[in-house]
Amino acid sequence: MHLDLYTSAFCDPCHRAREVVAEAQRLVPALEVTERDVAAHQARAADLGITSTPTTIIYSADGAEVLRASGVPTLPRLLTALAQALD
Repeated sequence: MHLDLYTSAFCDPCHRAREVVAEAQRLVPALEVTERDVAAHQARAADLGITSTPTTIIYSADGAEVLRASGVPTLPRLLTALAQALD
């Protein structure tokens, strides 16, 4: 299970999203998290259609996208998506 968090340097909501993702990772230790700054990963962000930050994408073990959320995700939403990614 993997979570990609797309952020930008001066994004206040990105800071809050990091906190929610960190709490999800604390509760689900098997969760792998990668944070990508959209300025440093412009091509990848464009390929994925990322148009705002923060954007969170959760992938199942087989690489299928389970959740894509723009803005600050809620912890319950992340945990629900992570449970779906395990199925």
